[in-house]
Formats: sequence, structure tokens, C-alpha cells
Amino acid sequence: MLYVVIPVFNRKEFTRECLLSLRAQTNQSFRTIVVDDGSTDGTDQMLADEFPEVIVVTGDGNLFWTAGVNLGIRQALELGATRVMTLNNDVVTDPRFVEQMLLDAERNPQAVLGALELDAATGEPIYGGETLNFRSNTRRDLLEVLPPEQRTGLHEVTYLPGRGLLIPKAVFDKIGLFDEKRLPHYLADFDYTSVARRNGFPNYLNYNATLRTYPEESGQTLTRKHRSLKGYYQHLFGIRGGGNMVNFTHFALKNCPAPYLPYFLLNGYARRVVGYFLH
Repeated sequence: MLYVVIPVFNRKEFTRECLLSLRAQTNQSFRTIVVDDGSTDGTDQMLADEFPEVIVVTGDGNLFWTAGVNLGIRQALELGATRVMTLNNDVVTDPRFVEQMLLDAERNPQAVLGALELDAATGEPIYGGETLNFRSNTRRDLLEVLPPEQRTGLHEVTYLPGRGLLIPKAVFDKIGLFDEKRLPHYLADFDYTSVARRNGFPNYLNYNATLRTYPEESGQTLTRKHRSLKGYYQHLFGIRGGGNMVNFTHFALKNCPAPYLPYFLLNGYARRVVGYFLH
């Protein structure tokens, strides 16, 4: 059984649209768990009134992404999940999304799978996976190197985001849950899938399964819209900061091969210091 875990905090309209897209899936062989971390906008009542089929787990508003996802995963495993999919509430799934993910999961039972992301406004692909060269700290964006005719099937990547991330139970059995202590919000998904890959579970971006996202609603985009000294500090050190130096350090120490670590860290720190002003 597949369980879909969605952490939410407010933004109930996004949550409604996401859940409606799941209700419209061609393959309904899954159950949905929403982790409502203390929403104050009526999300709880909306879930009760409109989505009685959804399992709701509640938090106190202090979970952030990683602890919220872990809470949902624990519930899913207790209920007998053989696969878990993490999904953000600000995504809309294609009607055949679950069908295609499960089809490719059956063919690759040890793999961790991610999905091709399309811009909800334009329909254009905006994330198709990447590979990371730890030696030079350079990324290779698959959307930039794959011609359109090759944008199908599975493509191996270094790590995957938590939006539409399908994880076999065997991964949890071997490496546990997401690192909520050291990575409470950002980078927890990239870290987890990178650790999984190094433990024998390959990461594939599934170009056969698509979902629509809202890039302008991401925390990093919103922070950079109104640049300020306070925003700069939050970018580098806040829990929701996309350039959080502490999170990056933990990710590097856990995933970068030791010979490349000094350069990887220095290069990464420099990029974060100046990156807030360049994007």
C-alpha cells in the first residue's frame, strides 16, 4: 500500500487543489495523510468537511517540513505502508501521476523516484533532476542537457526534492527517517535521498510522471523578493533560509567524500554569502 504524506501549515486553498488532484487519480491504490501543523486559516475544518477520506495528523506549529514529514511517515508505517510518497501541498498532480509512479516503482523496487515538475502557470518543465559533482561543487541540470526526445523514462540523479518523492519501505528500514535534528526544513530531502543512494537505493527522476508547481511561492523566492539585512540574515541562518550555512555544513559533512570536503565547503559558503543578491 502506498501512503501519500503531505505536511501543511495554512494555505488551505493550495491544500484543497492538491487533494482534489489526488482524488482525480486514475489509480486510487493509495491513502493520504495530511500533517496539519497548527494551521490557523480553517484548514482543519476544510479537511473534515471536504476530505473525510484523508487521515489527519496534527502538530503544534513547530514541526517545520522535516519533523512534519517524519510524523506522517511514522503513521503510514504503523498502518502498513510498503511505499511512502512525500508531497508538498502547493503542487497539483497529473491524473496519471500515481499510476505512472507505481508502475515504474514495480519495475524498480529498490529505487527512490522523483517527478518531473512543470510550471503551473505556463506548463513548461522547470525541474527535471540534477547530478552533483562533489569534487568541483558543480551541478548538471538534466533539463539543460537532455534534448526533448530524451525527456522520457527514468534518469539517474544525485538526489531528489521532497515534492512527489516515492520511497520504498526498505529505505526506511535501512537508514531510518529524515534528519529532523540537523536539517529541520531545507536540504532534508536532498540529504535523505543522497544518503539512500549511497546505501544502495538509486535515485531516478521519472520523466513519465508530472506534477505542476508554483515556483513563485517557494520560501526562497519570497525571501528574495524584498531584499533586506533581516532577509539576508534569515537566508543564511534562518530555519527556512534557502542558503542556511549550518544546514549546508551538515549536508556536506554527511554526503561529500572526504578528499573534496574542504573545497566543497569553502565554495558552498561563498556561493551562499553572495547568492542572496544575485538571484
